[in-house]
Amino acid sequence: MRHVLSALVQNQPGVLAHVSGMLASRGFNIDSLAVGETEDANLSRMTFVVHGDDAELEQVRKQLDKVVTVVQVQDISSENFVERDLLLIKIKATGQQRMEISLLIDMFRGRVVDVSSNDLMVEISGTEGKIEAFIELMRPYGIQELARTGRIALVRGKPTQGDVL
Repeated sequence: MRHVLSALVQNQPGVLAHVSGMLASRGFNIDSLAVGETEDANLSRMTFVVHGDDAELEQVRKQLDKVVTVVQVQDISSENFVERDLLLIKIKATGQQRMEISLLIDMFRGRVVDVSSNDLMVEISGTEGKIEAFIELMRPYGIQELARTGRIALVRGKPTQGDVL
């Protein structure tokens, strides 16, 4: 089963190694990992995507909760959450291809961030499926390089009476 874990950790050296090492030692392959500061400069949010059975993952979550530098760990897989990836991709593009590629970029709500005489660099953000679909559409044009972030995710706010959706 696919799990998305969100961990608030103290913003200190070695925390990433400690947390990812604990997951690896339990036999979990980390499919995606992203870390960044939060609204509080003393805290970072780590978002992991892993596959494993619920009972094993609950045990790991409990062990992570015991780590001093870990403030909170939450398996948000069963929550209503928003997740995003970011892709930078450099594509061969000359002449007529630029127009075709530009139309696809627009359809995916991406943007060109760099242009040279032989290629385009494009930024796309969205779900894993959207990113994968765009990569597959770009393969025939010739992908020169690509880089992806890990998944980031936040649980949606709970609507209250009077909220406008």
